[in-house]
Amino acid sequence: MSYTALYRKFRPVSFDDVKGQDHIVTTLRNQIKSDRIGHAYLFCGTRGTGKTTVAKILARSVNCETPVNGSPCGECPTCQAIKSGAALNIIEIDAASNNGVDNVREIIDEVAYSPTMGRYKVYIIDEVHMLSKGAFNALLKTLEEPPEYVIFILATTEPNALPVTILSRCQRYDFHRITIETIQGRLRTVCDEEGLSVDDKALRYIAKMGDGSMRDALSLLDQCIAFHIGETLTYDHALDVLGAVDTSVFDRLINAVYDHDVVASLNLLQDVVEQGRELSQFNNDLIWYVRSIMLASTDTGLDEIIDINTDDMAALKATAARIDSETVMRYIRELSELTSQLRYSPQKRILLEVTLIRMCKPGEFTAAPSLTADPAAAAGGSVDMSSAPGAPAPAATAASAVDSAEFRVLFDGLKARISMLEEKLASGSFSVKEDTPIKEAPRPEALPEDVEYVNNHWKEFMDSLPVNLSIYISEARRGITQDGRLELTWLAVNGLNTNFDRASDPTNRDIIDETLSELTGKHVDVVYTLAHDKRDLEEHHFDISQLITVEIETEDETATGYV
Repeated sequence: MSYTALYRKFRPVSFDDVKGQDHIVTTLRNQIKSDRIGHAYLFCGTRGTGKTTVAKILARSVNCETPVNGSPCGECPTCQAIKSGAALNIIEIDAASNNGVDNVREIIDEVAYSPTMGRYKVYIIDEVHMLSKGAFNALLKTLEEPPEYVIFILATTEPNALPVTILSRCQRYDFHRITIETIQGRLRTVCDEEGLSVDDKALRYIAKMGDGSMRDALSLLDQCIAFHIGETLTYDHALDVLGAVDTSVFDRLINAVYDHDVVASLNLLQDVVEQGRELSQFNNDLIWYVRSIMLASTDTGLDEIIDINTDDMAALKATAARIDSETVMRYIRELSELTSQLRYSPQKRILLEVTLIRMCKPGEFTAAPSLTADPAAAAGGSVDMSSAPGAPAPAATAASAVDSAEFRVLFDGLKARISMLEEKLASGSFSVKEDTPIKEAPRPEALPEDVEYVNNHWKEFMDSLPVNLSIYISEARRGITQDGRLELTWLAVNGLNTNFDRASDPTNRDIIDETLSELTGKHVDVVYTLAHDKRDLEEHHFDISQLITVEIETEDETATGYV
């Protein structure tokens, strides 16, 4: 038999196995034991927190013939059939690839048939936020009042993307990010059952890298074990596989930065690069270490929320004792700003080097002089800033001061100009009016011949649209209304058309209007309509795309028309 990934092999099969979601497990268990089962559930939360797993356990529990403390027994014929995949009353649907109205209509048609075995027919719709607007509308009535033997379980990572009409019809359960301690405990159980030798420090680091996701942590553990097969998985091994850096490196780096030691800081970065570490991950881990310094320097009562092992806590507190809070905040700000830059930059090392140098020598990277600064200082005069709060060191001030003859000449000329304007204002020789904002002239309204121009250049118009929008419009019949407006008509299927819904969305309408304006130089008013059937489409929505332009020559002139 082929190898099964750890996160699949150790997927929970009962509520007892679910970790870190006690608030949800307890509620669902009580509902099953008291037979107060809802008809629609919405499971929300980040990836790998157990949404689909709990949905499957719930589906098995409500159909189990002899549930044990609200969990499926795993022994009855129904449980065995579900486990083997022979049961037809639990239907899993991936909304990411089945997001259309037709897919939902299939569900609605199937709902009418009662389950062949078990009490309930359960529909698990994963990534439900990917359904189209039309699909949501089609599902709405069935979701509100399904047959008594039907249960819907919707799972999503983006509940805010769901229509409020869907949210109001479901019992919502929010899955929390799983704590590092809970993930570490589960990883230890998995290692013991698999007969794997893994250090606790390595397990804790893998749990931390899981970022609240049990599935991600198990996948990382699988990866680390495969790299060091047959060996004890140590902390250093885990760092090698995951491209991470030991905490002691962060401590030495922060101390070097605080000591303004650019050479030591860049040499440490050089070591990290030579070890092949991933620099974006290095920066993220460094931010977390500085965050730990901030918490340690704030209050000793925060030790419990500092994510660091006991061996490194002494060094962390020693560093926190020598660095003031303002400097720590500045480090976090500098490194956080670097995060977004590293994401898309091909030169991550250079950006890190620049940031470290700026952190080492903050006084040498001052902003350009402001035009609102003191004129005397700008002109090269002497101003005492020693009493100003947060004033830079004298050397830094001198380095950034502007002291040039050219600037003094410009400044003297500016003062003379200001004096002249003040005299004119005082004498009333001219008045000052408020600036009138310049408004873009509105485009003229399109005439019927402009709509005909659009028809003749339809391919050019479609090529100018985003690909997805051109697909929505491609099936529409284009026509011209009696008052000369462009009409786009879609044929409805059972009263709905997904492409019509998407094309007539306000955002897409704006794109279409702007594209038509660029094509014609005028504002083309577009009417979006939905034909109920083919007869309605043929009788009331003439297709101007079938028109053929002809020129008729007469003795007096040449006329253009359509046939």
